[in-house]
Amino acid sequence: MSASPFLARRKRLLKHIGEGIAIIPTAPQALRNRDAHYPYRFDSYFWYLTGFAEPEAVLVLVGGKRPKSILFCREKHEEREIWDGYRYGPQAAKAHFAFDAAYSIAQFDKKLPALLAGRAGLWYALGHDAAWDARITQALNSVRAQNRSGKTAPSALHDVRGVLDAMRLCKDAHELANMQRAAQITSAGHLRALRHCRPSMAEYALEAELTYEFRRLGADAHAYAPIVAGGANACVLHYVENNQPLRNGDLVLIDAGCEVAGYAADITRTFPVNGRFSPAQKEVYEIVLAAQAAAIAAIAPGQSFMAAHDAAVRVLTQGLLDLKLLHGALDTLIERGDYRRFYMHRTGHWLGLDVHDAGDYKTGDSWTRLQPGMTLTVEPGLYIRPAADVPQTLAGIGIRIEDDVCVTSAGCAVYTTAPKTVAEIEEAMRHD
Repeated sequence: MSASPFLARRKRLLKHIGEGIAIIPTAPQALRNRDAHYPYRFDSYFWYLTGFAEPEAVLVLVGGKRPKSILFCREKHEEREIWDGYRYGPQAAKAHFAFDAAYSIAQFDKKLPALLAGRAGLWYALGHDAAWDARITQALNSVRAQNRSGKTAPSALHDVRGVLDAMRLCKDAHELANMQRAAQITSAGHLRALRHCRPSMAEYALEAELTYEFRRLGADAHAYAPIVAGGANACVLHYVENNQPLRNGDLVLIDAGCEVAGYAADITRTFPVNGRFSPAQKEVYEIVLAAQAAAIAAIAPGQSFMAAHDAAVRVLTQGLLDLKLLHGALDTLIERGDYRRFYMHRTGHWLGLDVHDAGDYKTGDSWTRLQPGMTLTVEPGLYIRPAADVPQTLAGIGIRIEDDVCVTSAGCAVYTTAPKTVAEIEEAMRHD
């Protein structure tokens, strides 16, 4: 993996901080129970600037006339490598990841006061981690204690996440390539789930088909806990138990994406467990599919982030009128938000290193305007929970259709390709 894109991002941040200093630690390892840890995943901001995947590491960017990037990381340790695997160590990390200097993480607290002294401002994610806040505060106080000898601590504290969020919002070519690969693998996983679904199998068995395909094709992991929700479970937006049998005649909703080189895909598909939509299921499904098409058509440079949501809401609300689940004038129902009983979330979110990625959705009272390189999901849905005023044929139907798109100069490109029309789904599920 080339260090070039990470180096370019560090240079952008260094230019922004001027005479200041930025400190970005990676994520700590998390204990699962006793002496077993959760699978390690680096901090997204740290990875964005370094490409360095090991724990116990900190990036320090020192601005000024001679800007430099410094990595603090674990030492080489032959015995620990026998147990835990390869470590770069400072010397190899400096060369491989194009840092100006690299030191042992054991030296960080000792060296930090000298790095802070004389800096105009400190850029750091204050409040994100209490232990790190304490370490930074201790170093600042150490510098302040040397005031009589002419040393000064940074006088201004800036949240580094603000500038990094803005940088991360528009993806570069390196990021888009990783996102396209994640989308390809995730699409293949959803196709495998379609082809292997059978009545009476467990939701977790269908999840296993996804996991198998993700790993077989080279994904690093799931990007988030997968949702495999049969029947009325699909009306629970964040259902993750995945432990119920799939019933003949029900739909199953799968919301799952893989991660490649830190970048997430996020796809939802809803399909009949037995491979054939009932008339009522098909009617609701076609409404959601039309809403997604309207939302995708509304995505283009200069458009408001909310344009896609507004387009989807209009189609969904008209569909709810057609289904006789709502009654009244279309514009009035939209204005009052009556559709929220059956559609209670936004039509999309930013996507990238985090599945709900960094970046502002509004500036002041104005929604963000889309620009080429922005990546987002498009995921309208309808969730018809059983109720006294809901026809039995519709009760318990939950449908979401989600794809990943990138804003281009001409509109948007859809990265995800899993079957989603009724004809495509039923053809993929034929078991002749």
